[in-house]
Amino acid sequence: MGHYGHGRRLIPLRFMNKKLLTIVLVIVVTGLALLFAVFNQVSQPPPVPAAGPAPAAPTVNIDELKTKAQAGDAAAQTRLGWAYQKGTGVKADMKEAVKWFRKAADQSAPEAQDALGEMTQAGQGTKRDLNEAIRLYRLAGDKGNVAAQYNLAYLYEQGMGVDKDEKQAAHWYQLAAEGGDPVAQYDIGQRYMLGVGVSNNLVEALKWLTLASAQGQTDSTRLLANVKSRATSSEIAEAAQRAQQFVVRSPTTATK
Repeated sequence: MGHYGHGRRLIPLRFMNKKLLTIVLVIVVTGLALLFAVFNQVSQPPPVPAAGPAPAAPTVNIDELKTKAQAGDAAAQTRLGWAYQKGTGVKADMKEAVKWFRKAADQSAPEAQDALGEMTQAGQGTKRDLNEAIRLYRLAGDKGNVAAQYNLAYLYEQGMGVDKDEKQAAHWYQLAAEGGDPVAQYDIGQRYMLGVGVSNNLVEALKWLTLASAQGQTDSTRLLANVKSRATSSEIAEAAQRAQQFVVRSPTTATK
């Protein structure tokens, strides 16, 4: 008996040979499985490569650091302050962090002066005192510490602990920008674009925004097109040349 009767009518399934029926079912199930596998492979995104091992955190020899710090090494005192502040190798302790930052700050270490200023501004491990924070920022900023310069600029911009002063804010943002800080470069670029605390200068605005954008400061990247639409081709060319010639200011050459 054939598989098919006359015309298109199928022979009822119950009349099929049982062995043949089994074969047909196997073929159908196998075909469906293959189709599902192909569909699943096409519809799924490609697998993400396995990440390599996470980079090891820098080791800190706390005992060695403490020995150097207790002997009066300002750099070790600053690093020990960070260790206590961040809980690296020791239990986090804000008062101990302040203690070691202060010892280093008393030796005129600018990074410690800025760190102590930030903790004093926030009231971490010590009494909150904006006047003292500003004093510390100024000491560190005068030595070219970029973080302190930015912090001081922000306080002048906001009028926190000092009278609001856009010229002073621009001055300190400028120094931090010259020290290579991309956010400060973005801030001073905006100021040159708008003429806030400085004279309006599209060339300088483009220069600083270009430098900040090159460091991945995304706000600067978005603002660049806006500033270029206002500038002439010669201004754009001049800004590009200034950005290319830019050299990060050494901390020792920072000026008041």
